[in-house]
Amino acid sequence: MEPTENQGPYQPRTPPMAEDDPVVQWLLQGDPAIRWQVLRDLLNASETEVATERARVEHEGWGARLLALRAPDGLWANGAYFPGTAAFAAATARALAAGEPPPPFPSPDAEPAEAPTDGSSAEPGQPWTATYPVLLDLCHLGMPPDSPVMQETAHLVARNCRWEYDGLPFFAGEVDCCINAGTILIGAYLGVDVDPVVQRLVADQMPDGGWNCWAETRPAPASFASTLDVIDALLRWERHTGGSEEVRRARRSGEEYLLRRNLFRSLRTGEVVNPQWALFSYPPRWHYDLLKATEYFARRGGTPDPRLTEAIERVRAKRRPDGRWLLENSHSGAVHFRFEEPDGTPSRWNTLRALRVLRWYDASAHSGSASQAS
Repeated sequence: MEPTENQGPYQPRTPPMAEDDPVVQWLLQGDPAIRWQVLRDLLNASETEVATERARVEHEGWGARLLALRAPDGLWANGAYFPGTAAFAAATARALAAGEPPPPFPSPDAEPAEAPTDGSSAEPGQPWTATYPVLLDLCHLGMPPDSPVMQETAHLVARNCRWEYDGLPFFAGEVDCCINAGTILIGAYLGVDVDPVVQRLVADQMPDGGWNCWAETRPAPASFASTLDVIDALLRWERHTGGSEEVRRARRSGEEYLLRRNLFRSLRTGEVVNPQWALFSYPPRWHYDLLKATEYFARRGGTPDPRLTEAIERVRAKRRPDGRWLLENSHSGAVHFRFEEPDGTPSRWNTLRALRVLRWYDASAHSGSASQAS
């Protein structure tokens, strides 16, 4: 019998942590993006207090720095997923509309002026400086979605931003299910209609209940990373729109894909699939780890499934004697700036995220209340 899915973040609420707790005090010394979430999720502050702190994300700290890097056309780094690709995407759209072959994809070195700004330096790996990854960052920071600057950004991106794949409009999505998941998350957050992208993801679900971003070119069993990104996006879309039974069924099948594997074990052998999943990065991007996975189930809410226990306890075991969690396994690639560094040092993001997971799990697991899904 499936537990009721709660409609708010990390519900049901537990008694607040003490504001003079040293870890809470340390978290409150961080960026406004951290502080407003601490107020909401750890201190059970009033809606007014939370909203006041959240509004500061637009004007101070990480959020303000990212907004300052937006171009007048609404794009970051002149591209959708990759920097410096806007002209290529537009040319691709024109060519395909005319029945002509698309132009070749530009060399990574074609536009050196699009290198990261704000003090960072280029490094090998996936760049995280273009419109899509920055919009995801802004969503996770909690930039108020109804603010004029975010609504203007949504309008400009819808008008001016096209994917590198076939020059498709940004909010129409493309073919990669992980990218489409992020597009749904962004669209739902900003109030943009992304229902066709949702329907595509539902249609892309694999027979085992999961998803795989390589399914277009390399049919294979579903992947943990792709499945987690998709079910997270579907959950957020449901909560913004009310959802549909078809989408709920698809999401729950994706949850089962992960739960049958205890979030990190091979279904066939029972072995740990990837030891690196026990290392917690921020931002995790499209990568998978146990903190990201358990955070999804905490966000989903309800009574914890017993199959989460081993993963939850691995998150708990990473807590340092001082009550904090470390930043680990930061993913390579150019960024505008880093939220935290270096690896191996205490992370406010990971500490906040882990505390939310444990507070949900400990309160719900001991409540003894299970109820039928709505």
